Amino acid sequence: MSRSRKLSEKERDERRQADRDRLENAARELLSSEGWARWVRVRSSVGLGRYSPRNQWLIAAEGAKRGITPTFVAGFRAWLSLNRVVAKGSKAIYILAPVSVKDRDEQGEETGEKRTFFRSVPVFDVLMTEVLPGMEPVPLSAPREPISGESHAHLLAPLEGLAGELGYRVHYRQIDGPTGGWCDSQRREIVVDEQLPANAKVRVLVHEAAHAFGAGYTQYGRERAEVLVDTVTYVVLAGQVGLDVGGESIPYVAGWGEAGALDAIRQYAETIDLIARRIEDAIAPAAVPVPADRASELERAT
Repeated sequence: MSRSRKLSEKERDERRQADRDRLENAARELLSSEGWARWVRVRSSVGLGRYSPRNQWLIAAEGAKRGITPTFVAGFRAWLSLNRVVAKGSKAIYILAPVSVKDRDEQGEETGEKRTFFRSVPVFDVLMTEVLPGMEPVPLSAPREPISGESHAHLLAPLEGLAGELGYRVHYRQIDGPTGGWCDSQRREIVVDEQLPANAKVRVLVHEAAHAFGAGYTQYGRERAEVLVDTVTYVVLAGQVGLDVGGESIPYVAGWGEAGALDAIRQYAETIDLIARRIEDAIAPAAVPVPADRASELERAT
């Protein structure tokens, strides 16, 4: 068997630059409402939220080029563990995975330090796979439940616990008017309309917890703050929680980052991802997106 040729330092630099360019172009797509919506749908997909924001951008951008909406992405071996196989001729989507190498001095001796760099690795969307003959495919997501139901009442306690960790008390009381609740940073309390069904209370608590994490009007202004928390709510409910938010539009503010547009939009997206992960962690394992007996088999490329 022939061994692959070792790349020169120049060739490595060229590959790294190509990856950086690919990532920047994917991030730029967030500046349009269409590109932003594509990323939010990727982040809210059960099989994609586990990737880093940068890899989510790459997946969303590549999906747009191919005219598909990725929903669950994994490596070749991971698909085998889910009783699926990548279809012959499928063209991989390339994301960036960290690789650590031991640092060496001029004499080739190990220094005890490690360097981390990123390299492109192939993954495949479920649309590129087929069920293994004679096998039952592993379910990739839980069924959606209506926001008007009571199915997710068990999530109220962990969300109340998260509010407590943030220094907030949760109160349920009757609220007259269209609002379902609010977050009062001065009194350190979150108020939820007690008349709402359990699933709608979950929605309100997720929304107000996002405010409690610091996505407030003082820092971002009212419009941008509401887009941030509304997007966090959409991502968490549609992804890990499994509540039907199909009728809700994905919020977007035109010209979010007029000053330093690309850096600003990246920061907003990363903030949304971070807050969503904190809330998702708080409600797990109460809401697990992948069957628990198979979760450990999934490859985590990022």
